[in-house]
Amino acid sequence: SICLVVSLFFISNGFKTNAMLNQLAKDSLLPENALTNGKPTVFEFYADWCEACKEMAPSMIDIKKIYLNKVDLVLLNVDNYRWNDLLDKYNVNGIPHLNFFDSHGDFKGFSVGVKQNDKLDDIFLALLNNSDLPYLNKISNSSDLNSDTYFKQSKSKDNIEYSSPRDHS
Repeated sequence: SICLVVSLFFISNGFKTNAMLNQLAKDSLLPENALTNGKPTVFEFYADWCEACKEMAPSMIDIKKIYLNKVDLVLLNVDNYRWNDLLDKYNVNGIPHLNFFDSHGDFKGFSVGVKQNDKLDDIFLALLNNSDLPYLNKISNSSDLNSDTYFKQSKSKDNIEYSSPRDHS
């Protein structure tokens, strides 16, 4: 009976985090609308099966409540082929993958992996204040981003084949 209780706890917790991800995705704007509405934007590339994405979901819900109507959060499921162009453009090779854009829609940096609530808060606050974003990778030459050169070069660099986050092998 202890095993049953523990199993039910983990199953119900899994359903709760899936519901959180689904709610965040349901509330998302389309990427092109978010990037052109004058607010900073965060793209989160995720998957329903991703344990790290589920782990970060409660923090994303909390952050969304804090920055409601100030920063747009757009969830993009890597299993939805509708977003293949964005997966390729931003070289999404691991999830959760967060891309950060200023209020003009300019790319500011990215993060791969789970970020805790306090670090997300620092990043969102910096994004809102248009200051340097902490705790993430940044591209130093913004002209590379405007022409998409960085992302295309990084995928083919040294003839290494990168796998998609949808590849389960």
